[in-house]
Amino acid sequence: MRSGFLYLVAIMDWFTRKVLAWRKSDTLKADFCVEALNEAIHRFGPPEIMNTDQGSQFTSFAWSDRLKRIGTRISMDGKGRCLDNIFIERLWRSLTYECVYLDAWETGEQAKAGVGRWITFYNRQRPHTAHGGQPPAVVYLKATQIDQQVQEAAQITRKTVQGSGSSSVVLGKMPSLNK
Repeated sequence: MRSGFLYLVAIMDWFTRKVLAWRKSDTLKADFCVEALNEAIHRFGPPEIMNTDQGSQFTSFAWSDRLKRIGTRISMDGKGRCLDNIFIERLWRSLTYECVYLDAWETGEQAKAGVGRWITFYNRQRPHTAHGGQPPAVVYLKATQIDQQVQEAAQITRKTVQGSGSSSVVLGKMPSLNK
């Protein structure tokens, strides 16, 4: 798009950096954020903790009510605490320099398609130093398999001793894309 703004929300697994769901919008209303959250919950299950910044989308009733109804604890960054969202901020930087600035989209739908292709590349192919050069989807799959093994072992343990499983932490943030 040659003018105007588009807004993007992503739900990211903190450990693996995998983008679990995302949406774009031309308004800052909370509905598209809640849609992305619902998709992530439907596809990957509810997170134990959801960390966001203090944007109006994440302080809205729709967002916080959805998280409370599934028992997710809400964590919000303090004002000026950009390092609390370092993983999602890094995603936005990479997306901006590797995709947004390189394409001259004419429409919002072209932008959506371009961002979608880049997020697929990011999840499935883009190497991450923090994970020994493996892309987020590979690390997520391995972590999920380990998590399932831990939960199965915990279920066996619960028969004799009270135990607990583990769950992933998810992070969401809202940037604006100006093209």
